Amino acid sequence: MWLKSLKTLLFFISLLVFFPSANAKTWQVTPQDSLQKTLDSAQAGDHVQLQSGQYFGNFVINNSITLSGTDATIDAQGTGNGILINVKDVTIDSLRIINWGDDLTEQNAGIYSDENSNGIIIKNCHLEGDTFGIWLEGGEHNKILNNTVIGNDSLRSADRGNGIQISNMKNTEVRGNDISKTRDGLYVISSTNNTLAQNTVHDLRYGIHYMYSYHNKILNNYAYNTRAGYAMMNSRHLEIRGNVTENSLDYGFLINFIIYSTFEDNVIKNVWTPADKKVLGRDGKGLFIYNSGYNTIRNNHIEHAEIGIHLTAGSEGVKISGNTFIDNQIQVKYVSNKLQEWSQEADGIHTGNYWSNYQGWDMDSDGRGDVPFEPNDGIDKLFWKYPEARFLMDSPAVLLLRWVQQQFPVLKAPGVKDSYPLMKPNPIKSQPFSLKTKAEISL
Repeated sequence: MWLKSLKTLLFFISLLVFFPSANAKTWQVTPQDSLQKTLDSAQAGDHVQLQSGQYFGNFVINNSITLSGTDATIDAQGTGNGILINVKDVTIDSLRIINWGDDLTEQNAGIYSDENSNGIIIKNCHLEGDTFGIWLEGGEHNKILNNTVIGNDSLRSADRGNGIQISNMKNTEVRGNDISKTRDGLYVISSTNNTLAQNTVHDLRYGIHYMYSYHNKILNNYAYNTRAGYAMMNSRHLEIRGNVTENSLDYGFLINFIIYSTFEDNVIKNVWTPADKKVLGRDGKGLFIYNSGYNTIRNNHIEHAEIGIHLTAGSEGVKISGNTFIDNQIQVKYVSNKLQEWSQEADGIHTGNYWSNYQGWDMDSDGRGDVPFEPNDGIDKLFWKYPEARFLMDSPAVLLLRWVQQQFPVLKAPGVKDSYPLMKPNPIKSQPFSLKTKAEISL
């Protein structure tokens, strides 16, 4: 009998532990009420709903609650954080947050949490301010979904904060956000096993910026009007797939000391440094790979860049195949003294890359050129050294020099060789993600 009673008692205790929302309370707050007093009074599991209007001040959440609004604006009046979260399991939904502080040293942000950042959900919010939009640090299992973050482009880029910054985070999802006019759109540092997907980042320095982060996924994001669409640095085991970048000044993808990572099905278009910003060595590079080895670069589309792909500084052990290079002023710049083969074999089939300036033929109709393509021969290297002579690239004299070089291989410098160039470009799988499809994103 006592055993049955004990089981019954344990059952009711479990209900209290796992279903605290059974006693949850909904608080209705108007602009005439004290929002901070309500936040302090609310208990774990409660829902604080803000009615239409403006709420002035810097608000602190110390209980695991949901805070949402109906046409409600939090105005931090130019100081501190808009909302400071000091506890786990908090949801912030559909708020407009503006005018927080501009102190980068103090890490002022629209929404800020640097302790107990676990189980936090921030969704459907609109943030406008000078420094960081959303900053989460030191936690896991968070979601940042469908928010809009707008910075202040009247400030120098270095004086702005990042749109969304996650630091020392695990298992966090950042999806469906639109970020513009900040310093960097999404900044990730010292974080593992996170997913950044279907975000749109534009009119800023770096669209997505990674530092010292492992085992992350960067999927189906869209960057445009940036200095670099994606800047990946000092990280490993990244899956970078299905992303699009357009209209970058310096880099489509900047890959610096990235190892054991996969770049697949990405689209890079229009990477061109304007004439008024030109300095020696500053060219628009579709894919710039610096000191990065043992990566797979497959089925990417690189079109209309000053340099399609630039590999340098020990970037070896890279598997490159199935990529499409169209109308890049220089298709490849490879700085090394070693020959590198840019085709791969699988199941007895060799696959190279498509080059829009390949002039070979395919007599056996197998879809691969019968003669290799060498995109950075000695003539190309002369143009790297003397870029002002590029207008001669297709002149009869240069074509004759290329022919002589092919006939006398001893004159060739070590470089890139694609032994099985593709005769047709691979179809583009990635398309710019539109926030009009937000409803398709699971919240």
